[in-house]
Amino acid sequence: MSPTTPPDDDGSVLRGTDADRVRAALRDGDPLPGGRGFAGLLTDPPGRTGPVLVRDVLGRQPLFAERDALDPETDRDPTAPGAWNVDRNALDDPESVPAGGVVSAGGTERVWRLPEPDATADREVALSAVDDAVSGALDDLAASARSASADDGDEGDGGDLAVAFSGGVDSGVVAAAVPEAPCYVAGFEGCHDVSAAREAAGAMGRDLRVVEVTHDDLKRAVRAVAAATDRRNPMDVAIAVPLYLTAEAAAADGFGRLAVGQGADELFGGYSKVVDPAQDSRVDADTVRGARTETVRTLPDQLERDVLALRAAGVEPATPLLDDRVVAAALALPDDLLVDGDERKVALRRVTGERVPESVATADKKAVQYGTYVSRELDRLARRAGYKRRMDDHVGKYVEALCAEEKPADEGRN
Repeated sequence: MSPTTPPDDDGSVLRGTDADRVRAALRDGDPLPGGRGFAGLLTDPPGRTGPVLVRDVLGRQPLFAERDALDPETDRDPTAPGAWNVDRNALDDPESVPAGGVVSAGGTERVWRLPEPDATADREVALSAVDDAVSGALDDLAASARSASADDGDEGDGGDLAVAFSGGVDSGVVAAAVPEAPCYVAGFEGCHDVSAAREAAGAMGRDLRVVEVTHDDLKRAVRAVAAATDRRNPMDVAIAVPLYLTAEAAAADGFGRLAVGQGADELFGGYSKVVDPAQDSRVDADTVRGARTETVRTLPDQLERDVLALRAAGVEPATPLLDDRVVAAALALPDDLLVDGDERKVALRRVTGERVPESVATADKKAVQYGTYVSRELDRLARRAGYKRRMDDHVGKYVEALCAEEKPADEGRN
């Protein structure tokens, strides 16, 4: 979608939901109005004069405007054609519209903020809320896959949907909702994610398609990710590259959407830094819920990177675990349903027990950049190219050099 996409009947151009839902969210100040995020141009917003740009509270849909148009001191209207886009590369000097923001010619206003509900006191009530929310979101995913399949005249398959699958509880529960959809995993030979995905796919009786990454694939994907996201720091690149290569393979096989388990680690307490936050310098909070909230607030930046990388590979992400219902239920979880001893994502594991085998529900997960060996091999390529570890940010310097190189004429997907 771009500003040239045919608008709704009222002239709004929105990605992720319809204009009526966004108007209601504006009128009510509701940060979680239902759905999986939104972004774009809203005409006739309640209580405002003239059109506005809007982006949901978690930034699940990227949105950009020309930098000078976001400056209220200039005369440029950020809502005018050519001043905004969901693709940063369609603009001359793009700047992200802030998550939860409403932008008009008068400036940017932060309208929606992440809710901070009290923890649900009753453990069973909290688990039931998560179960209902996850079930609803997964049912919607399954219904969309069936609808796409019926539209294609082939009701026995998963339609246009594939699943990014690493063998953990996040991707496992997503895959379980769409049993006909093929699962994809990318990684270097011998890596954790490929091994875990093979074991989980066997336990679930699923079709798994493995994308075996080579150094040539890695270099090509680094360039593609950097071009799509304008990010070249090693961490962002190493996280986005496996997603890009997974999505690229699914797109080559004819799939237009890729279901992913993104958001689960942030919402349900999947990071090690939330276990004992008072003793962990990586977070400012000293409680589990506080540390979890800090990680949730990183989602807008992460999702912008991931969505742009996936779209550059040719697919649209489907993110059921980022559904507003799931977000609301997760934010109300007490500490012990986030972390219990060394166990993380407690609530999510409890409610998925009947959906996936126990081995999948309890599986340990490595961060994607390490579980796929992408970080390791990027470091290896950097050192081979003369960027030694004694240098400051040696991998970052290598990535910059790689992106500056002229793209080989025959570079393409293997």
